[in-house]
This record gives sequence, C-alpha cells and structure tokens, in this order.
Amino acid sequence: MEKDISASYLNAIKHIPLLSQSEEASLSQKIQAGDSQALQRLVSANLRLVVSIACKLDVSCPDSNAGIMDLIQEGNIALMNAAQKFRASFSTKFSTYAYPWIIQYMIRFLNRKARCIPLPGRKERAVRKMQKMQDYFFQQNGREASAAELALYAGISEEKVKECLSCSYTVASLDAEVKDGEKTACFADMIPDCTYAPEEQLMREASKETVRSLMNSLSRREKCVLWYRYNFCCEERAKTLREISMIIGVSPEAVRQTAIRAEKRIKQAIERGQSAV
Repeated sequence: MEKDISASYLNAIKHIPLLSQSEEASLSQKIQAGDSQALQRLVSANLRLVVSIACKLDVSCPDSNAGIMDLIQEGNIALMNAAQKFRASFSTKFSTYAYPWIIQYMIRFLNRKARCIPLPGRKERAVRKMQKMQDYFFQQNGREASAAELALYAGISEEKVKECLSCSYTVASLDAEVKDGEKTACFADMIPDCTYAPEEQLMREASKETVRSLMNSLSRREKCVLWYRYNFCCEERAKTLREISMIIGVSPEAVRQTAIRAEKRIKQAIERGQSAV
C-alpha cells in the first residue's frame, strides 16, 4: 500500500518545474513580504529533493520501523521552515540551504521512532551529547565518569546531568534468551516474583502484633489519643488535636501532652525490649 502511495506522490510532483537561482532569490524576497503563493512555489519545486533524501535514509536504516512516506512528511515540514528562513543574500541555491534542515528533521524523527518512549527533540539531543561526553571521558581516563565530573565537563548542574542520564535506557524483550553458563533461559523466567513474599508478610504481622501489645500497655485515654492522632482507624486523614479534644472532652493542650506522654512510654518500652534481647 505504501509503495502505491509513494508512486502516486512521485507522479504528482515529477512534473513540477525546477527553479533557477535567480528565481529562488526572487521568490525569497516575496516570501519575506508575506506572499504565501511564492512560498508554495518554492517548496513545491524542491519536493523531489525531499524524496531523494528520504530514499537514501530508508536504504541506510533498514531496521527502522518508520515508513518512507513518514520521512517524506517530516522532510516537507523541514522544507517549509527552510523556505521561510531562506534569504537571497545567502548567495547559494535553496536546495543547498535546505539540505541540512531536511536531514535534521528526518534523523530526529527516526530517533523518536527508535525509542519505545519518545523524547522531545531537545531532550534527545541532550542525551546524545551526554553519551558522547561519557565515551570521550572513558577514552581519556579508562573509567566511567561520575555525574559530578560530567557536570563540570558540560558546564551544567549535576541535577541536569542526572536527568539526562535517567532518559538513557535500553529495552530488552521479556522473551529474549539469556545464557546462564551452559543453560539458556527466558529473560522473563529470571525476574523474581515479588507478588508474595512470606518473609515480608511475617515481619509485617510481627510489627502489627508489637504495636498492638504496646498500645494495650497504655491507659485508655493515651490509647484513644494515639488511635486518632496516628489514624489507626484508617480514615481519610488523621484527626487534629482540636477534633480529638472534642471526642474525649479535654482541651487540645491536654491532648498534646497526653500524646507526648504516650509516645515516651512506647519508646521506653521498645528500648527495654531491645536491651533485653
């Protein structure tokens, strides 16, 4: 289907006449004056350039999942931007000026398509720059550079470096085969199942039992204050001192003092337990 679309597109643009350098200069002046028809004519006359570049990139990147029509679309966007920036004073053919624009847009598109999680163009360039710095540092020093060293080398903050490094990742298929000595296993089979951990469950239950016993060692008022203060009742939020004071019938200051006293008793009980162990 895509070959049919490419053929029909080529048939539509191959009859558009090319422009001389003087004609391009004249159209450029009209474009700067706001002539949309001049812009359309300059872009249309160079659509074959975009197709030529897209075909070369498509051949050089056979593993890319981007179609040639997608590359042509990105190149046409670049062509329109280049036409708006072009000036007759550049003293060069428009195709020469537009070529790097088209290449840049197409390569940026291929980089976005290559990632499972696309990054903005600015972020993509920052990641590639940081990777080049890492490679250069390793060649010069024989070791990996730290975030602080990269920040000093790049002239940016360490937080920015860490942010760029966090965007650089590799993707592995769960069905990929992994060799463990002479054995071969599926990558997914080597990932531990953390949905149920008996040890963590046991520790969690032991902690709950410890908290219950410590709470039962307190007086009724102290237990009530901590119950609401730390939201043991699992409500949307813990109650304030004023709300607790209204429940038990004392002042908010008395509630605060009771909470301090209860917390101190619990800490002392824990310290005695650790000492006994």
